[in-house]
Amino acid sequence: MAGLTDLLNLDLSDRTGKIIAEYIWVGGTGMDVRSKARTLAGPVDDPSKLPNWNFDGSSTGQATGDDSEVILRPQAIFRDPFRKGKNILVICDCYAPNGDPIPSNKRYTAEKIFSHPDVKAEEPWYGIEQEYTLLQKDTNWPIGWPLGGYPGPQGPYYCAAGAEKSYGRDIVDAHYKACLYAGISIGGINAEVMPGQWEFQVGPSVGISAGDQLWAARYILERITEIAGVVVSFDPKPIPGEWNGAGAHTNYSTKSMRSDGGYEEIKKAIKKLGARHAEHIAAYGEGNERRLTGRHETADINTFVWGVANRGASVRVGRDTEKEGKGYFEDRRPASNMDPYVVTSMIAETTILWDTKISNGSK
Repeated sequence: MAGLTDLLNLDLSDRTGKIIAEYIWVGGTGMDVRSKARTLAGPVDDPSKLPNWNFDGSSTGQATGDDSEVILRPQAIFRDPFRKGKNILVICDCYAPNGDPIPSNKRYTAEKIFSHPDVKAEEPWYGIEQEYTLLQKDTNWPIGWPLGGYPGPQGPYYCAAGAEKSYGRDIVDAHYKACLYAGISIGGINAEVMPGQWEFQVGPSVGISAGDQLWAARYILERITEIAGVVVSFDPKPIPGEWNGAGAHTNYSTKSMRSDGGYEEIKKAIKKLGARHAEHIAAYGEGNERRLTGRHETADINTFVWGVANRGASVRVGRDTEKEGKGYFEDRRPASNMDPYVVTSMIAETTILWDTKISNGSK
């Protein structure tokens, strides 16, 4: 008799041409990823050829019970690393039945910004460093930590190897390979400064695809930790005290910045970011004030400062960029629970579309 594992691993390709599509969307909290699956007649590689679907928004905090239907529109396709074969994961965004984007649909506004001719001409590239913490399911305490206690001080854990220093590598490696299989531009992984905390990087990605890929990678991580019986936390400061928080440092460049003389464009862009610091902070993740304290490799939340190779800055420029006179910079302010659609599009809007003269009323 076939067991559960045998049934989960069934290869359907020799029995049917149908595939399974897992439709994924961001729920009402702005951080919960929801999904449900449907059968399609055959393989699909273009999201515009996928049917719209719907769900009960009253059960996800995205609609009221008396008018609960929310429409899912497919926007991006990835290979499914769980079902494999020709099955797919589908990133969707959410609309009311009248066609209007619902309030939690941050992709819609981001796509409008990325579709602007001036933004498209600059081909904005992103590399997002997603930090997260693995927690024990029943205690919500970091894995590898003594129950109700603390490990030794920070220092030995960053990029470390060894059973007494590295916790959760099997989950991290499974996620890494699953993202590569899915077609996500995952650039790498590393253990972070706080034990039980890790990071993966997505990019370089262009425009709206940066948000699509990060949400797909987050979904895959949620599924893998579900299988492992571990909780993944995107809280920007999961453990108070002398422990590093968790961020989503966002590396960014435009065509002008990557070209000769680009360092001057970088400095102009950073000046604009500084002028809109408060607006960016307000959009960079809930609870970020617990992380951006001016300690543990952060700048104070109320202060904007940039520098070369300065990990205590709001925005950091790499030594190679300074030396070559072109390249990219890193916005270190976004929290681990930020919405990548919001952050990436806001950086593009501020650095490409926002005019400081108009803002200051002098034009």
